[in-house]
Amino acid sequence: MKNSYDLVVIGSGAAGMISAIVAARNGKDVLLCEQQEKLGPKLKATGGGRCNLTNTLSNEDFMNSFGKNGKFMFDALKDFNHQDLINFLEQIGVETHIPDGFKVFPVTHNSSTIIKALEQELINVGVEVAYCTKVDDIVFEDNCVKKVCTSKGEVNTTNVIVATGGLGYPKLGANGDGYTFAKASGHRVTSLHPAMTPLLTKETWVAQCRADTIAKAQVSVNIKKHKNLKKTGDLIFTNKGVRGPVVLDFSREVTPLLEKYGEVPILINMLKGKNEEELFSYIKKRTASNPDFNILQTIETLLPSSVIKELCKLVHADYELKFKDLKGEIRQNLVKILVNTPLTITNHLGFERAMITRGGISLKQINPRTMQSKLVQGLYFCGEVVDLDGPCGGYNLQWSFASGNLAGKLLD
Repeated sequence: MKNSYDLVVIGSGAAGMISAIVAARNGKDVLLCEQQEKLGPKLKATGGGRCNLTNTLSNEDFMNSFGKNGKFMFDALKDFNHQDLINFLEQIGVETHIPDGFKVFPVTHNSSTIIKALEQELINVGVEVAYCTKVDDIVFEDNCVKKVCTSKGEVNTTNVIVATGGLGYPKLGANGDGYTFAKASGHRVTSLHPAMTPLLTKETWVAQCRADTIAKAQVSVNIKKHKNLKKTGDLIFTNKGVRGPVVLDFSREVTPLLEKYGEVPILINMLKGKNEEELFSYIKKRTASNPDFNILQTIETLLPSSVIKELCKLVHADYELKFKDLKGEIRQNLVKILVNTPLTITNHLGFERAMITRGGISLKQINPRTMQSKLVQGLYFCGEVVDLDGPCGGYNLQWSFASGNLAGKLLD
């Protein structure tokens, strides 16, 4: 390491690496500090290692997927949308494809492909990478960046990009340093919650259904004030709760509510949206053509048998009987629980298993046109460390790349 650089980037995730590359391409002398032994430790784990980079949504729809804070990314996406990311990756030797017409992956479906290409580009453009180097402090003078103090000594600089990520998966290096730097420079950090994490339930019957995936399950919060919180996707039962893509998305909404209410009642429609009337109609047609079918045989085209058995037990319905032989009240209760299966979320697996963090550095104190702090000259924030998080499907990586690209331009 030298004594002085134009820019110091803290963190080597997607946001940190692209910001360093962009700055170096623009002639800046850049130091990238990574506290781990290798670059992109969390990027390597993204999407189970398959690395869903982005998706093909329009900028408008993409921003809407992030909720009320989504409009903050207007300038970042305008400058670097999903097609720009695809083009950038192609320039550094990574071929991508869109197998389902929506999600963009490297053709290798291997995150190591992305990391190796970014690492090589860092070398090509002359970025100095300091491995196993922890930034302990950022020093300011007259509301301007002055220098950074690292585990390997002090470095003078007038620009710092904080791309440290959130609190998820601490074993991959997440430690909250970015929030510490932000607070020390006068920035507000919103409440932080684990997101994209499996959820635990009060109900124990879910353990009997672990082998089954429910496609296109519709999950909603069963609290009057929050009934608009709902998601659709594949659901998987676990020994102590639920997981799967829909749960990972849904957990973003649930973890803050758990802190507020202690437990969160939810409803799950596992019948691809069928209501009670439609289910009755389906059962009537099915039994008409198969009069000898019992309840299990009648409904097993809609749900796995393990789930049917457990729901029948909950309403005291003998699944070996024919549907018409059930008592009226039991029959009605069975239809209700099939259409809206209640569960009670009592906990989550914490930041240890959280892919992203909900909350972060307040967007009100960051200029969306530059990613520079409104409080400190030369201090920039990008990626997950700020108060923006999206659903599964390449949203968060696209945001990291787009915000890192913008920050790396060091615009005033």
